[in-house]
Amino acid sequence: MSTTRSTPFIQVQDAEMVFHTRKGRFHALRDIRLEIQRGEFITLIGHSGCGKSTLLNLIAGLARPSSGALLCDQREIAGPGPERAVVFQNHSLLPWLSCLDNVLLAVESVFAARESRSSLVRRAEAALALVGMAHAAHKRPQEVSGGMKQRVGIARALAMEPKVLLMDEPFGALDALTRAHLQDELLRIVAQTQSTVVMVTHDVDEAVLLSDRIVMMTNGPAATIGEIHAVDLPRPRDRVQLAEDPRYLLARKAVIDFLYTRHKHAA
Repeated sequence: MSTTRSTPFIQVQDAEMVFHTRKGRFHALRDIRLEIQRGEFITLIGHSGCGKSTLLNLIAGLARPSSGALLCDQREIAGPGPERAVVFQNHSLLPWLSCLDNVLLAVESVFAARESRSSLVRRAEAALALVGMAHAAHKRPQEVSGGMKQRVGIARALAMEPKVLLMDEPFGALDALTRAHLQDELLRIVAQTQSTVVMVTHDVDEAVLLSDRIVMMTNGPAATIGEIHAVDLPRPRDRVQLAEDPRYLLARKAVIDFLYTRHKHAA
């Protein structure tokens, strides 16, 4: 992990989020204070309804806080921007376009004004190659597996060369083996790109395997950050070697204790 300790790369400053619904006022998040260094891999974990995705949407600029402020690279987050790319659980690929053209759409949105068509295509091809999908460049989404669709979604995000990669349970809908394979691929990609990553997950093992720090949310409504656990594991990480590593087991126990003992979700 490469970090700069002087000024945090992402800052969430006393953020609150209140939704006004038909049933009245819903206080989703309160007193959110979080600092993320450049190059960190952060996971947000907690029970359903704890505001993980809401916090991610605030960082993405897809929602504005009711109060407080968020900064990225010392600039206020006032809306979506190409420096913050989002990967959702639903890949959201356009079914009538090839995998390459789906990625190319994102590339064009960022670089079309200053680069040639051939340069844009090379960027899209390089992103597909990075996630191991070069062989399927000209296939349409319905012609590839669910795991491959998610690879294309990640490629689309990476092709924009974002400063921050935001991921909302990107592997949640996949089977266990595919999920494990893509986790390993994500570790490789992040090591190569030195990306800053904020990822929502409900999977304790996924959080420990991937993270530099795990941000644990209290139960909603009015959820907040209950605890932040630093994962003291060297990189690169190998899931087989980590399975019996005392540091891995300690981190896993800390998260499980927080979620299922101190902040057990009400049935």
